[in-house]
Amino acid sequence: MTKLSVNINKIATLRNSRGGDVPNLVQVAKDVQRFGGQGITVHPRPDERHIRYQDVFDLKSVVSTEFNIEGNPVQKFMDLVLKVKPEQVTLVPDAEEAITSNAGWDTIKHRDYLKEIISEFKSNGIRTSIFVDPDPEMVKGAVETGTDRIELYTEEYARQFAKGNKDGVKPYKLCAETAIDLGLGINAGHDLSLSNVEYFQKNVPGLLEVSIGHALIAESLYQGMEYVINQYLSLLRS
Repeated sequence: MTKLSVNINKIATLRNSRGGDVPNLVQVAKDVQRFGGQGITVHPRPDERHIRYQDVFDLKSVVSTEFNIEGNPVQKFMDLVLKVKPEQVTLVPDAEEAITSNAGWDTIKHRDYLKEIISEFKSNGIRTSIFVDPDPEMVKGAVETGTDRIELYTEEYARQFAKGNKDGVKPYKLCAETAIDLGLGINAGHDLSLSNVEYFQKNVPGLLEVSIGHALIAESLYQGMEYVINQYLSLLRS
């Protein structure tokens, strides 16, 4: 089945809004795993507006599944990842002022830059993934960087699916087929939800992992986190 990694950034946002330690991020990570989640994803940003750098160190000791750290590989981020040594690092080209990730890498333009960074992470035993738009040329460029996986940026798929246009999955299917031919692993994330993840999973071959945060947390407010996580796991079983 496709694995579910739960992004807990929104839990940190809620905690930070009151300045205390409620909800407790470490306890939430433990609960996500107890409920069946197969990974924990965090995306620390330089301003620490949700996940704090200290959170990443605190979580390392309790994540018994897969720890995935996302972010723009500025030096502070690289230093953090190399100290924590998660199972996976996902490189995302987000600007500091961006509310959320909104584009994938130009893997052709930034090939040499990515190649150098990826080489350092891989030499430290950390699996690498890079965030890419659903463009086969970007997938082809990704293989030249030496990355282990790509993460398909799924916002456009989610937008089209919400309009009833199921053909919106076709570029992702093509990219996945390209990635398989090139020997790249395939992850996906951004705006995936209970309403659209099953169709995506069934139509995108070789999908190893999805990272879901915003929708999952919002759905959990109404239905409960344990129930929602198990709904995702049921939908992701192939």
